Order: sequence, then C-alpha cells, then structure tokens
Amino acid sequence: MIDADERRQALIAAAVAAVDEDGAEVGMGQIAERAGIPRPNVYRHFASKERLDAEVAAYASAELIGRIRPALAGGGRPLEVIRGAVAPSFEYAAEHPHLYRFLAAQRQTRALHRARTGRPQMLGEVVATISAYVPHVTGVVEPPEGVLAGLMGMIDASVLWWLDHHDESEADAVDRVARQIHLVLSDQLRQLGLDIPDDLVLDPLPSHG
Repeated sequence: MIDADERRQALIAAAVAAVDEDGAEVGMGQIAERAGIPRPNVYRHFASKERLDAEVAAYASAELIGRIRPALAGGGRPLEVIRGAVAPSFEYAAEHPHLYRFLAAQRQTRALHRARTGRPQMLGEVVATISAYVPHVTGVVEPPEGVLAGLMGMIDASVLWWLDHHDESEADAVDRVARQIHLVLSDQLRQLGLDIPDDLVLDPLPSHG
C-alpha cells in the first residue's frame, strides 16, 4: 500500500513531468491524472498549486545544481571556473526549456535563493576561492546577496533570450555570459580591496560530497 510520503513524491514527479512536457500552465487536474489519483486528493498533500510549484522549482534546481557542481571540479583560471558554472544552465535549458522557464519565473526572494536554488551561493564559492589566493586577505570574502542574485538574474535572462531567439551559438552565448559575470565579480572584488593577478590559477572547488 502506498503511504502518504510516497503519494506526495509521486505527485511531485507528476508535476515535474507535466511542466517539462507542457509548460508552466499545467493545472492540478492534469497533474492528478498523471499521478493516477483523483484531483481532490491532491489537496491532501499540497494546500495549493503554489506549494506544489515550489516543490517543482526545488526539484529542477537540484537537478541543475547537480550539473553545475561537477563542472566546477576542474579548477583553472577564474574565467574558466565561471564558464563551468554558466554552461550547465544553457545545457539544461536546451534539454528542458519548459522547466528552465518555470524555474527562472519563480519569485526572486531571499528564501528561494537560500533554501531552493543554491545557485547564487555557487558564485559566492567562486569568489571565496579566488580571494583565498590573495596573500593579504584574512577570512572569507562574501559578496552581497543582491550582487549574486543579480548575476543569477543575468544568467537566467540570457538563457531565456537564447531559447527564444537562438541568435548565437550555445558556445558563444556561454562565453559571452561568462565574460560578463567575470567583469562584474572582478569589479566587486576590487571594491573589496582584492586585486586579482591575471595569471591566477585556482585549485578545483570542493565537491561537497
């Protein structure tokens, strides 16, 4: 017999599949049909469509983060590391355009960034890693959350434009966005008193398990 947690997970999986195939406009009825349960029973597990949407966003974020972390594993120059954080977003969007659009459209709140996406924190890890190579710096450098959220907005906006227009190749789009983020982060580090050498080479970032 399927317990409540299994039913809840089945509903999340059905919602993810529905959004992935049909877009964010899917309703509770379509999701319930995919999950094989009556629509009224959905509300035993999720009080509203917004609650279920949050779980879909969390799922898509976890999938995307799972692609980004290995891409950061190789180390290299700062621009190369940043490119490793950007490229998976374009790749994921190409494979799951509806899910990426859904994720990018979620309300940009501090709670969302901290508890669900985790993507801005990855850029923060890049900055902390760079700052560790500067001899006179003690402690961890943490850029303002607004800066990191703005950079994620830049990535999302660029990916969505690329999905809609395809006016440049995926590789060219990744390179352009990586360079833009590198410029912003370099400027932010200079404001914090960190002058990064041009020949800096970073060790691989931690894998976090």
